[in-house]
Amino acid sequence: MSRVVVLGGGESGVGSAVLAKVKGFDVFLSDMGKISEKYTAVLDEWGIPYEQGGHSEELILNADEVIKSPGIPSTAPMVKKIADGGIGIISEIEFAGRYDSAKKVCITGSNGKTTTTSLIYHLLKNAGMNVGLGGNIGKSYAFQVATEQHDIYVLELSSFQLDNVYDFKADIAIITNITPDHLDRYDYKMENYVKSKFRITRNMSNEDCFIFCSDDDITIKHLDQIVMKAQKLPFSQKEEVAQGAFVKDDRMIVRYKEEECDMYLQELALGGRHNVYNSMAAAIAAKVMDIDNEAIRSGLATFQAVEHRLENVLSIRDVLYINDSKATNVDSAWYALECQTRPVVWIAGGTDKGNDYSSLLPLAKEKVKALICMGVDNQKLHDSFGGIVPEIHDVTSAKDAVQLASKLAESGDVVLLSPCCASFDLFKNYEDRGRQFKEAVRNL
Repeated sequence: MSRVVVLGGGESGVGSAVLAKVKGFDVFLSDMGKISEKYTAVLDEWGIPYEQGGHSEELILNADEVIKSPGIPSTAPMVKKIADGGIGIISEIEFAGRYDSAKKVCITGSNGKTTTTSLIYHLLKNAGMNVGLGGNIGKSYAFQVATEQHDIYVLELSSFQLDNVYDFKADIAIITNITPDHLDRYDYKMENYVKSKFRITRNMSNEDCFIFCSDDDITIKHLDQIVMKAQKLPFSQKEEVAQGAFVKDDRMIVRYKEEECDMYLQELALGGRHNVYNSMAAAIAAKVMDIDNEAIRSGLATFQAVEHRLENVLSIRDVLYINDSKATNVDSAWYALECQTRPVVWIAGGTDKGNDYSSLLPLAKEKVKALICMGVDNQKLHDSFGGIVPEIHDVTSAKDAVQLASKLAESGDVVLLSPCCASFDLFKNYEDRGRQFKEAVRNL
């Protein structure tokens, strides 16, 4: 019996362990930290042995293969020992893909991937298809392969999840865009991060489709350097394309093979220029999946925004509070500021990932009346926006940020949480940050 060891006891790791158990492997799970009760309950239910609070080498280095959770860097001491021992290291996505014959629509990108993934899932589900949602969103892909049966999976894949895929293949792959992010995990080299994103196109054949933003210079530059068999379907807001999607006057037009689908931009459920890109990517995928025009239009018109992504929380005394906690990089915050039409009290800050804030300066000058820095170390924000934004304040909790924002904001303003940074200095994750923000707003 082959031995599979899973590193990491979160959604991805526990899902992998359950699938390994179902497939008859001798499986063991190990986590350096504490595993939440939610997941220990699943491991107990499936009779999977595990350890937490440290790694036992003798129980790990005898593995035939190791499944590494995406949050663990390849530089972690135990991961290095596994690699030095010549043991193969794969991701949950690679492992689950071996046992899954469903069609796979896979989405990656620095920004917009959660919205685009959710949009495609919404379109396919509305069209009556038997579809699962997984990857970096929702339930673990491996857990679904182990316990459910779907004809199609829509998978959001982060660069970390793609780093250890080898034979996995997408039927439709989408890169929404590529901007500097997570460079701390890629030796601060942009090219390493770009290559990681492009792993989503591995193993694709000429029957498959690659959907990408032709307005994104970084994507195009890399695309020109590689050989790809898949059919290329670009989306653009700058020029007309023969196959793919583009904007003309006030309409979005999608062309695939001999078919064309169009829709007025004002009918899209999601506003803002970035969401036109997300809607175009989703519409092309839906067209490739043979969904009719009426279903595409109604799906794009009825979609509900993703939690923590430009989510309107409440309007209090004519001040609108917006939760964009998922904006963990500069580009996301740029989109959030770009689509604001009212004066902004901006809440930003957290764990800096090597950010360059220069692209935000013109927007901050034009739109931001006050900046509230919510982080342990806010010096870089002060250095970047001092003299650009009239006033800058420091806080160390979502509650204090919201209370201060409510004092600074006047009728007709927007209070925007769009942090630009990771959340790990003060919060468990961006969801925790967003929920604490929303709770503080409701308690005003």
